[in-house]
Amino acid sequence: MTNATILHVRGLTIAARIAGEAEKPALLLLHGWPQSRALYDGVFESLARDFFVVAVDLPEIGESRGSPATAEKSTLADIVLAAAENAGARDITVTGLDVGGMIAYAAARDHGSRISAAVVINTVIPGVEPWSKIIGDPRIWHFAFHAVPNLPEVLVSDREGVYFDFFHDFLAGHPDRISKELRAQFARAYSRPEALKAGFDWYRAMPADAKRNATRTHISPPLLYVRGDADGRPIEPYLEGLRAAGADKLQSRVIADSGELLPIEAPEAFTDVVRTFALATVRS
Repeated sequence: MTNATILHVRGLTIAARIAGEAEKPALLLLHGWPQSRALYDGVFESLARDFFVVAVDLPEIGESRGSPATAEKSTLADIVLAAAENAGARDITVTGLDVGGMIAYAAARDHGSRISAAVVINTVIPGVEPWSKIIGDPRIWHFAFHAVPNLPEVLVSDREGVYFDFFHDFLAGHPDRISKELRAQFARAYSRPEALKAGFDWYRAMPADAKRNATRTHISPPLLYVRGDADGRPIEPYLEGLRAAGADKLQSRVIADSGELLPIEAPEAFTDVVRTFALATVRS
């Protein structure tokens, strides 16, 4: 059974789609920028056969309401974990893409006792190499632009669809697999001023995230790092950085013929990788 619900946590309301039996191990699915929980619609029911699945709209995005005290990823991880816990989730594997992957990493690093494992997909972690190289890449110009106070909101407001489509087309290996309807749904999720600001605030908080993550600590939960191969970046530098940061129980996978939006571009491969990893960590 699938249902949409509102979860109350930390003075915020977090919109979620929930499916599966609460007695099963949980999957908490986190979208990135500029998506919403609809990113996972195509894989939701398949994953719910084995898991209690909770896909949330991050604070202020989509149907979620209320701004957290900070957009730092450790704070956001606490919020979404509390939301999943309030929904009845246990043995949680946090799975996130893009900014959602940064939050999944923060969940493993800073809230490891609350989760079973984490899956980080197609992102670089602030403060964890190759962070310094990636943010200097001119193709990643938007990290700096989005961090500018107020200006992105002024320029992007009422143009969300066109602006977001640029990134979906650039980052996807198969942009044609992102339907017009889904693109429109993503744009609507950020159409309120509060939502648009919340998305840009994720970038504005990255220097603070990087400062926190630069301190090595033991990351106890198993961590799976996943990339699509469409951008041509080798996975090894990301794995080296994660190990150096303290991820001792690190696994990795490269999914062929896909870009950043794995749940849309390669849904079968995505569900297989996540299912296999999450079930193995629960059973170990």
